[in-house]
Amino acid sequence: MTVPLDLPELTPEEAAHSAALTERIHAEIVAEGGWIGFDRFMQLALYEPGLGYYSAGARKFGAAGDFITAPEVAPVFSRCLALQCAEVLQGLGPESRLLELGAGSGAMAAELLAELERHGALPAEYWILDLSADLRERQRETLEQVVPHLLPRVRWLDSLPAVPFTGMILANEVLDALTIERFAIRSGEVNALGVSSEFGQLQLAEVRAASRLVAAVRRIEADAGIALPDGYESEVCTGLAPWFESIAYSLERGVLLFIDYGLPRREYYSAERTRGTLLCHFRHRFHEDALTRVGLQDITAWVDFTAVAAAAQGAGCEVAGYTTQAHFLIGCGLGDFVANVEGLELVQRLNLSRQAMVLTLPGEMGERFKVIALAKDYDSPLRGFATRDLRHSL
Repeated sequence: MTVPLDLPELTPEEAAHSAALTERIHAEIVAEGGWIGFDRFMQLALYEPGLGYYSAGARKFGAAGDFITAPEVAPVFSRCLALQCAEVLQGLGPESRLLELGAGSGAMAAELLAELERHGALPAEYWILDLSADLRERQRETLEQVVPHLLPRVRWLDSLPAVPFTGMILANEVLDALTIERFAIRSGEVNALGVSSEFGQLQLAEVRAASRLVAAVRRIEADAGIALPDGYESEVCTGLAPWFESIAYSLERGVLLFIDYGLPRREYYSAERTRGTLLCHFRHRFHEDALTRVGLQDITAWVDFTAVAAAAQGAGCEVAGYTTQAHFLIGCGLGDFVANVEGLELVQRLNLSRQAMVLTLPGEMGERFKVIALAKDYDSPLRGFATRDLRHSL
């Protein structure tokens, strides 16, 4: 792949940072005999201590970062989400907790807490699990600005709770950042796409896939009812099941809610999608070259929600709902928020309408993003899926 010409130039500091991480990856490739799988490359590029994209201090969210998430572009997103949380938390009792995975800038946490307070449904504690010291500090600043009186209710965790709790687990745009293995079909066989190094330059390279990856691809073909064609390239998150097992173990009773861009398996691995869904984000530019600007750009892939459902069920959860973001937000009262404009200035009304459009239009976030709810010892209906539930498509 060639680097797109429209990517902004790097500062000397950024170039040095990327070079240091590239050298670290090069050393690992040499130690592993000349090749590493894409999942290992992605782990290093995103999470290597002090150097990885999510581990090093850099602004990632918002206009000055690399991408903007729904809670930042449209605060009404978090207000709608809060109504779903209020319904569950009130059903679980006053001692229930709310755990957010990967809280980003803290915008969602702040708006959620404010709206939950308005409805008298605050959790006993609001936990945030985020390993980035830079993001933790930004989250604290956001909360201090928006809901300073609720800050004592917030606690940052270094790991999942050791003792299972009752409550909710939320994750907005977290699943797409889980490491993936990439594969290619060559003459009916499965090859693993990974990374090698030549003269200090990272290069894509492929080898015969290990049995685990071969089994995962054959399972995809069986579930989708197709034989993937020769030359087909895509990805699979083979670590999804153990990841979900650890997440689900930490919840004794309650609901897990994941919001991300993705598709059911039959659509994800359609014969027409021959290049997979891998995307890199750098200063609001999107491209497919994961080997450039290492440590300075996000690397993501769409979510196979059929795999999410299977992993959750294997971890003792039930799929309690699955729908598009648009239908979820409508079920959570988006229409009421937009209609209730009494006392708002014209500019505020227009801004609220714009937020609703971005969140719900098919060409924006409305159809690309999906919401899946996973329940553990909780069987009450969830309002976010009352308008349209697409569980049958999984």
